Amino acid sequence: MSENLLKKYGQPLVYKVIHPLINLLVRWKVSPNTITTIGLLINALAAGIFIYGAEKGLRNDHSYIGWAGVVILLAGLFDMIDGRLARVSNNSTSFGALYDSVLDRYSELIMFLGICWYLVAHNYFLSSLFAFIAMIGSIMVSYIRARAESLGVKADVGMMQRPERVIIIGLAAIGCGIFSATVGNDIRIVKPWWPIPVFETISVFTLPIVFLAVFTNLTAIRRLLYSKKQLEKQ
Repeated sequence: MSENLLKKYGQPLVYKVIHPLINLLVRWKVSPNTITTIGLLINALAAGIFIYGAEKGLRNDHSYIGWAGVVILLAGLFDMIDGRLARVSNNSTSFGALYDSVLDRYSELIMFLGICWYLVAHNYFLSSLFAFIAMIGSIMVSYIRARAESLGVKADVGMMQRPERVIIIGLAAIGCGIFSATVGNDIRIVKPWWPIPVFETISVFTLPIVFLAVFTNLTAIRRLLYSKKQLEKQ
């Protein structure tokens, strides 16, 4: 995925689709901060689905993962709506920008809490470790950008920004739920020369998390090095 592809083509397409909703929210005088708060609550719902599936669901019942993925994408849509609503309604404020950034971090942490809880509860310890590493990388990608901007550097390089992360996790979760329901909920491919299964049904969800664990941290490192280079020029 090109680091500019989603921003160049994906966002304008989504904004065109949600434009009538934005206009409706403007007429109803709904504040962007309200939408931001709703987005946080929806992410909390996604985490709740993961946790419920961890405590009440069977190990080979991946329907909870699929439904959580739907909710994650819905929360991501609200994350796009709040910023767009602020611009269209001329209601952008410094506090609103701060509030949005803070709740985005809470939303992401809460989502990863649910994912880690689910994986640990069903004895996918290695996958839960990668989810934790992906959470660290996701937070550092956002933190380095914010800290660099406070020093006068626009460090938005790299492809694993928040929209990409939300889409990858959401689609992976939905894909896992569909794969489990249509292909098999207990597929397990093992090789004698490898200590863990080469592929399981839940791998449809966990392999993208491994991808995120690697590339979010690579993006964070890239932003750090880019910021260093830009600060040295000042």
